[in-house]
Amino acid sequence: IPDEWYDSIIRWVYRRFNYTIFKEEIIFTPGIVRGIAFVIQCFTEPSDSIMIMSPVYPPFFNISLKNKRKVVYHSLKLDNGEVSIDFEQFRKDIQGCKLLILCNPHNPGGRVWTQEELALIAEICTENKVLVLSDEIHADLTLPGNKHTPYFKSSPLAKANGIVFMSPSKAFNMAGLSSSYGIIQNEGLLKRYKEFVNALDVDSGGMFAYRALVAAYDECEEWLNHLVTYIEENVTILIHYLDREMPKIRYIRPQASFLVFLDCRELQFSDADLNAFFKEAGLILNPGISYGKEASGFMRINLGCTRDTLLEALGRLKVVYDTYFLAEE
Repeated sequence: IPDEWYDSIIRWVYRRFNYTIFKEEIIFTPGIVRGIAFVIQCFTEPSDSIMIMSPVYPPFFNISLKNKRKVVYHSLKLDNGEVSIDFEQFRKDIQGCKLLILCNPHNPGGRVWTQEELALIAEICTENKVLVLSDEIHADLTLPGNKHTPYFKSSPLAKANGIVFMSPSKAFNMAGLSSSYGIIQNEGLLKRYKEFVNALDVDSGGMFAYRALVAAYDECEEWLNHLVTYIEENVTILIHYLDREMPKIRYIRPQASFLVFLDCRELQFSDADLNAFFKEAGLILNPGISYGKEASGFMRINLGCTRDTLLEALGRLKVVYDTYFLAEE
């Protein structure tokens, strides 16, 4: 792996998150989902319990189950347009687990966890001897007015019990290149993980993957800054349109990423009928129920598109919405 790949990552993490990491703490990973599988296999045993915070990106629970681990579901609260953690329940749910897979920022809710929340997670997990794996693939898409805190920056405990995965994949649309990386600052965890991935020969990638990351991080930051502003403008257009034209469809305003979780519970459709409702409008969205039972009645929309595409989608949706609900309003 060329030194410039490591150097680019070190500079990027410092510029974006004001945090210093070192070359020896960085491990190449051929995609974050694969990295999650490696961590599961390296640090847990079959039948061990892994906790996820549901609703969440489906591979978190799918990859755990494929590796014969038990999944413990901690239910996030989705109320009043916000995603939050019930820490009293979190303390109960984490007991007996070996690993917590954290989504920071959260997908599908778009929530950027605060430093205080992350530090409390680290404290509770340390008390219960739970390793924390933080998937931070959406960190570079933190929207204006919000601040992403890498898990390991939240507290000394987090630095000691955490593994963080980052990648240019989402922000720069290069997932196919599989140029992701892990950061581990606990020397014991780092040694064990490096030995594991080295034995599998999965600790290096292709030259094109290295060069693409360096190009993105070293030459495309200005483009990314414009992108997140554009996404934030798309979010504003969406929520103002819903407020004005389709008030029964609510939303969780994202603090990061191009994904918006639409709260459609007031429409009073079953999950199957809700999906059909959007398909009737010629829109293919991600059903909330696929992220966890807590998200029944939600749909996830992707705003990583041109403004014209967004306005076309909203116009289509309004036509179908009005046929069902205009008379009621």
